[in-house]
Amino acid sequence: MSNSGRGGRALVVGLGIAGIATAVRLRQVGWEPVVVERAPTRRSGGYYIALFGSGVASAGRLGVLERIGDRGGPRIALYDVDRSGNRRPRVNLGSFDGGPRPLLRGDVEQGLFAALPEDVEIRYSTVPTHIVQDESGVRVSLRDTAADTTADERFDLVVGADGMRSTVRGLAFAPQRCLYPLNYMIAVTLLDRPVDGFGLSDGLILAEPGRSAWVFPFADRAPSLLFSYRTRDIDAEFSRPPVESLRAAFGPEPTGPLLEGLLDRYQQAPDALFDSVQQVKMPSWSRGRVVLVGDAAWCMTLYSGMGVSSGIAGGELLGTMLRRHHGDVPGALRAWEARMRPFIHAQQDSALVTGRRMFTPQDRKELIVRAGMGRLMRVPGLGRAICRRLLDSKDMRAKNTDVAAPWV
Repeated sequence: MSNSGRGGRALVVGLGIAGIATAVRLRQVGWEPVVVERAPTRRSGGYYIALFGSGVASAGRLGVLERIGDRGGPRIALYDVDRSGNRRPRVNLGSFDGGPRPLLRGDVEQGLFAALPEDVEIRYSTVPTHIVQDESGVRVSLRDTAADTTADERFDLVVGADGMRSTVRGLAFAPQRCLYPLNYMIAVTLLDRPVDGFGLSDGLILAEPGRSAWVFPFADRAPSLLFSYRTRDIDAEFSRPPVESLRAAFGPEPTGPLLEGLLDRYQQAPDALFDSVQQVKMPSWSRGRVVLVGDAAWCMTLYSGMGVSSGIAGGELLGTMLRRHHGDVPGALRAWEARMRPFIHAQQDSALVTGRRMFTPQDRKELIVRAGMGRLMRVPGLGRAICRRLLDSKDMRAKNTDVAAPWV
């Protein structure tokens, strides 16, 4: 189906960060992407995300880095707090060169979407219902849920960028266990004003054994709120309203004024997320001419902080490999996966230990270690030295690796 000297026609399923980044890059290398999205319109919301060096590098080459922007700055402050609102200053890694760039998810999606050429076809309220492939292409049944119609089309490539619970994965890959629960829950929302008693750009961390509340600050708007906690029964967490599960997880102790205020703000928020924390692990991210990108392939959880960066980098690198292996789609996908997989494995492993421990100490021992590190970081001069060492750690260097570099 591919034309000589040009790429082919690609179906990209999912209009999120990984999907848009992939479509932008495919168009850059001469492919014709068609993007389908389950929702009736483009979703513009989202909460706090961190963009690390791997994502910054790819966003720059895709031409979207300036559009994405940066919501960090010297005014941002970070505090360890308790339920009563007592606070202790904490050094902010994001204030150092090489630290993550704080953003809203919507900032990244909007920046990428603005880079899509006008001739890229986008179909909303559309989902794949059947995928069959042969040596020359892929036949996909696409259902328009608004019109209640289904039509078959052929493509040279199908990209599943449709999230942790991917439809493409279910249709095109042999049945296998892909979702691995971590037995943690998250609840997230975007606040419309600062936390009572704190400034606009103040961030807070309330950490207790098996549970935590984070307020992620921005320089130019009200912060984002995250609750994270350990559970033995994920199904039970979904059996009641989210705020009731949150209150049970943070009980039976009195909430105190600060935590009570955060729980109330979450309950009153017009838009909020409540979900279990799971990783996606697969022996292969492609089958023939069908490939998974982003959370559909390798969801690392928010504990890694790398979902957005890896989604942008994965989409860019996919286009690069398709151009490098022109006319050999399966070969391009194998080369792409060979480059991406070690990078993703490192991030998944880090999320299970370093990242999860940072977000939510599992027990009192981890909390004591975390508190001791906090005290050291408050020592004048020493805190900045520790942060610099952390930014030069193996884990941080991996997050800043330019995995999609075209010259590798």
